[in-house]
Amino acid sequence: MKTLIFFIPFFLLFLDGCSTKEVYEPKVVQGEWKNVQSMKSEIVDVSSNIALLENRKVLTKTQELNITIPQDQRVISLSDGWVISASIDGNLTLTSQQNPTETKEFHLKKTIAAASVDGDYLAVLFASNEMALYDINTQELLLKEEGGKSIALNMNIQNPYFMNDLVIFPTLDGKIVIFNVSLKKRLRTVIVSSEDFFNNIIYFNIVDNKIIAASGYKILSLAQKEIRQKYEIRNLVYDDRAIYINTKQGELLALTPSLDVISKVKFPFAHFLGMIEDGEKLYILEKEGYIIVVDKKSFDYSVHEIDLEDGFVFVGEKVFYVNDMEVLLHSKK
Repeated sequence: MKTLIFFIPFFLLFLDGCSTKEVYEPKVVQGEWKNVQSMKSEIVDVSSNIALLENRKVLTKTQELNITIPQDQRVISLSDGWVISASIDGNLTLTSQQNPTETKEFHLKKTIAAASVDGDYLAVLFASNEMALYDINTQELLLKEEGGKSIALNMNIQNPYFMNDLVIFPTLDGKIVIFNVSLKKRLRTVIVSSEDFFNNIIYFNIVDNKIIAASGYKILSLAQKEIRQKYEIRNLVYDDRAIYINTKQGELLALTPSLDVISKVKFPFAHFLGMIEDGEKLYILEKEGYIIVVDKKSFDYSVHEIDLEDGFVFVGEKVFYVNDMEVLLHSKK
């Protein structure tokens, strides 16, 4: 798989972690995965919920949009009906998903790591780990907060999260910072993990009335109390029953929202590229060219071969996009 390198101040690197010399070799393979088809254009850039194709079109988790991104910009996110893109020198563009001719420009003069929109608000996390909130209509800066330094980053950077009158920033140095939008005031900072490298938040969600946040090293469950568990996490998904994580040690675990272990299975030396939950199954893409299909309840699984080439991986709702190939969960009828 290609390493995504995006040059920003302090020479931060967006990486997907270190590879291992030993590889996953399943004992039983059920056969070839048939649900594969070519894409019209290759993926050249990815973020947490959006990707950019070589033809400069935008790929969401469900479809390709008729939106063209300028050559000097990379995609940041899809948020509240806006495609957010930005250049390395801080020129940020909002493009309406419904009307691509409708755009808004912000000249922020600093490299942008993540951003989200909610109504009239634009929340931006800069590559320097500075957090800011803007009024979209007036472009007024409403609040600003400095963050701690970070040296190297996992490529899966999470965007700010709006909830009622709050905006929550998953930071680049392993924290979540909660602001009250109306008061323009920081309410709380919670540490997820405190590692020196690759410590940015790679997952954030509200699960069972709990904040669930994860870095590459720990997962946090936050409600009345803070619960942390140490895992070297590659991927994380959630359904209404459990949180599912892949680890760098080749494990798949099912956890409760309070982080108790429900089920666990290990695939020795597996290097997981992505995971999708769909119905009663988990579908896991493995670097050596396998699709692992796991039953959520029993954790029984089957392994299928797939011809993979190195390239960017973007995880859709029911498809893995790999370089210039679509790996579908189900055949198209």
